[in-house]
Amino acid sequence: MYDSEVKSLWLHGGTLVTATGSDPEQAGILLEAGRISRIGGAPPRGAEVVDCTGLTLTPGLIDAHVHLGMASPILDSVGYDMSVAEIAADMFANCARTLRTGFTTVRDCGGIDAGLVGVVASGKIPGPRIVQCGPIHCQTGGHGHYASEWEPAGLWSGREIPGLRTLAMLSDGPDEMRRNARESFRRGADFLKLCVTGGVISKHDKLTDTQFTFEEIAAAVAEATARGTYVTVHAHNVAGIRNAVLAGARCVEHGTGIDEETAALMAERQVSLVPTLTAVEAVIRNGLGLPGEFAERAARVRQAMIDGLLAAKAAGVRIGLGSDVIGPDQSRRGEELTLRAAVESPMEALIAATRVNARLLGLDNEIGTLEVGKRADIAGFTANPLEDPKLFADPENVAVVLRNGVIVS
Repeated sequence: MYDSEVKSLWLHGGTLVTATGSDPEQAGILLEAGRISRIGGAPPRGAEVVDCTGLTLTPGLIDAHVHLGMASPILDSVGYDMSVAEIAADMFANCARTLRTGFTTVRDCGGIDAGLVGVVASGKIPGPRIVQCGPIHCQTGGHGHYASEWEPAGLWSGREIPGLRTLAMLSDGPDEMRRNARESFRRGADFLKLCVTGGVISKHDKLTDTQFTFEEIAAAVAEATARGTYVTVHAHNVAGIRNAVLAGARCVEHGTGIDEETAALMAERQVSLVPTLTAVEAVIRNGLGLPGEFAERAARVRQAMIDGLLAAKAAGVRIGLGSDVIGPDQSRRGEELTLRAAVESPMEALIAATRVNARLLGLDNEIGTLEVGKRADIAGFTANPLEDPKLFADPENVAVVLRNGVIVS
């Protein structure tokens, strides 16, 4: 571990994969005041030299679909079977683990609030840079409403943990959506997330269900637009996706079953896509202690999500990368790059997890590539994951991580 006050580091001997489109090259890289100040040449006098011989250095990875607030056993966490202290401890540990595995920035797609963002940003706990939407917005009985069937909907808000976690807000009608969107922004949300179809892990709906009316989605879009930001939507069927896109949503999560016509509509309206293949595989493996019916749902989603990805790619849609992993062990979120590498190529997977995701988060002037002037967010792998994409999935292969020019792992 290096002191955070070190102003100048020279990373020596590594192979750089800059994610700019250029070929990998072996070159030194100079970091000053948290940014990349030079690539190539010799180390300047006085710089701290870090030997990266044999390592492959990439931009810090970005996961565009995380749930840092769901880092505990799922069924216990969404009920009243865990203390707030346990839930908080699991969240803090998950933040540290995420950073150690090479992910220096994440976009949280539902469940936390600005409280967690603040303690990580202050350095009180280690973690990645966090962009977040606050709670998920869902309709009563929709995806994200995890209450038991016999629990009156009016009790749902009692599960909030102010300053730490609010899993979802229930909205029924444009006026309630508008009010809840404003409340999310008041609490510090950077964007909004709506569930417009049923989900894989859902108690009260089917994957074929559509949720929220055009008018409800449009109300959220209007509030986001007024603040210079956007709405993204959880969506597992074409009807829900098209309704959201026509209402003004700017990003689609999962994108199950996107067809050629829908992909063309997304491209025309400059709507991005974030597939989440790892989450599907995790539910199929059933390591989360969930009922078997959820694994059956995930199996139905698997190929449809890949087909949607390929249709969107053919149409020219901007496609980011997100893992959507939940539960106590989120250490293998890099599996998303391995799975994407099998569908596209290892370099395309890496660029999606760096340059494309940085643009999706509106941070492409700061992170996402190894270029002079960018923040020094860097992940170092023991070998070249472009040659063996399985390396992305194993956290043991991440040898060094820097965030803002400071070695954090």
